[in-house]
Amino acid sequence: MSGAPGPGRPVLRIANCSGFYGDRLSAAREMVEGGPIDFLTGDYLAELTMLILWKTSQRDAATGYATTYLRQMEEVLGTCVDRGIRVVTNAGGLNPRGLAEKLRELADRLGVTVDVAHIEGDDLLGRMEELTAAGHDLAHMETGRPLAEAPAKPVTANAYLGAWGIVEALSGGADVVVCPRVTDASLVVGPAAWNFGWARQDWDALAGAVVAGHILECGAQTTGGNYAFFSEVPGLTRPGFPIAEMHPDGSAVITKHEGSGGLVSVGTVTAQLLYEIGGPDYANPDVVARFDTIRLDQEGPDRVRVSGVRGQPAPADTKVCINYVGGFRNTMTFVLTGLDIEAKADLARRTLFELVGGEDRFAEVDVRLIRMDKPDADSNEEAQAHLRVTVKDPDPTKVGRPFSAAAVEMALASYPGFTMTGGPSGESAYGVYWPALVPSDVIDQVVVRADGSTAHVEPTPTAPARDLPAEPPAAATHPVPSGPTRRLPLGTVFGARSGDKGGNANVGVWARSDAGYAWLAANLTAARLAQLIPEAAPLEIRRYELPNLRALNFVVVGILGEGVAASVRPDAQAKSLGEFLRSRVVDLPEELLADAPRPPT
Repeated sequence: MSGAPGPGRPVLRIANCSGFYGDRLSAAREMVEGGPIDFLTGDYLAELTMLILWKTSQRDAATGYATTYLRQMEEVLGTCVDRGIRVVTNAGGLNPRGLAEKLRELADRLGVTVDVAHIEGDDLLGRMEELTAAGHDLAHMETGRPLAEAPAKPVTANAYLGAWGIVEALSGGADVVVCPRVTDASLVVGPAAWNFGWARQDWDALAGAVVAGHILECGAQTTGGNYAFFSEVPGLTRPGFPIAEMHPDGSAVITKHEGSGGLVSVGTVTAQLLYEIGGPDYANPDVVARFDTIRLDQEGPDRVRVSGVRGQPAPADTKVCINYVGGFRNTMTFVLTGLDIEAKADLARRTLFELVGGEDRFAEVDVRLIRMDKPDADSNEEAQAHLRVTVKDPDPTKVGRPFSAAAVEMALASYPGFTMTGGPSGESAYGVYWPALVPSDVIDQVVVRADGSTAHVEPTPTAPARDLPAEPPAAATHPVPSGPTRRLPLGTVFGARSGDKGGNANVGVWARSDAGYAWLAANLTAARLAQLIPEAAPLEIRRYELPNLRALNFVVVGILGEGVAASVRPDAQAKSLGEFLRSRVVDLPEELLADAPRPPT
């Protein structure tokens, strides 16, 4: 790797234009035309997306990348070249070479001269036998089971690459860098490391960029999207996308283009920091960022400074996202109205499974009675509940049309008021997510330049952990509020953000004052969370304290089963779990009510 530093801008403006495959198509144009930026980045990948891209590639082997990215680049590529804006994206997915070739064709069609490089080496699918023969059992990170015990062969296996391949590509003159499965944060770490000439051992600077990358990765979630206190966010019908103004020490100011909708505040940034994390040690291939050292300060309107981040040396192992096809599934939902809801649900369940030969003929059955009904309701709809029946099996014929047709067959011969949310449907394949680790030194990361030449990128060697003493933040030492209390929803004064972590879900909860955090830390234990979220009660709950953010983070192990694609929960990605927690009624000190949200001014 050449390691040649970039132009050394004193402040590097890195913009995001996508938080997932399917995000706002116009965001790239909005970010390029809305104000000055130096880099345009976009995140298109998640564990589920890799499976979606695999399914797409089965229909057309030339795809396997985020096809919508080409539409975005058609609008902005010429402007990016004119303004010297470089582009870094992970839209390459399973086929970064294919996307790079399409971008070159696009540039030719637009009459634009642009240097497009891409990165390879994340795809380990063809190396499974080699790795297991070398003693790497690719054990599931939660269960410890070796991959050899999985019931099916993987269809995707992608290591999470780091930032140094991006640095290499930029050092080689690339205007556009197409990445495969790099970590989301690497889209920011790479440009920053290149621009500022960071070394691989600049742990604190790299960790600061990882934090900035995590803040940017989900797009408008940082600028008020999905924010617990949404009534405080102006222009939320169309929030702008975030920008990180990176500095040489790894600190950053998070902002957005002037005049765009949304809000950048300590609260919105805190909410995104708590999204889809585990403990305070946030591992990336190049550094471990210590989330318990982050400092947030409101520098001005829509400007939040992120500083003080400390980093530990790179981990010895790299995470691998493995997916295999778990079987087939089908879901039918019965609508139950008015009186005797539970008796109607019981009748529907017994009748359905008598018609199809019993519950035990399926590999898995999940039946959920979802009570949305109100007594003496003011409308027909408010008197309804749903009985959601899902079946899974390796045999598609068991869960396909015969199953759904049996449900429809009950229409005139079952409970009163029979209706369903839809007609008969066929089976659909579902995937199972298998997270594993491999030693970083087995990964062969390669940068492929526009002329076809290649450069190999070595992994960052690990080093002994550093001693990082820190003064406890004021929130950790504030006395716990006492005095009169009121029975109110937890979310009256506390925010929450939740999401999926494979088969686990995380719920981050934060306070808006030191007093609020003191109460939260003392009262919201893992046991109390299990009371407030009953479906979490039989599961392992991990609790982490982040007093620097006035926050707690909980990981509920196994609540999503075998991952998003296989989960039978109606909210398979646990996006609403935090809001459910906020709705639960607790005894809140009246002293904290001053933290309640206010409408935008």
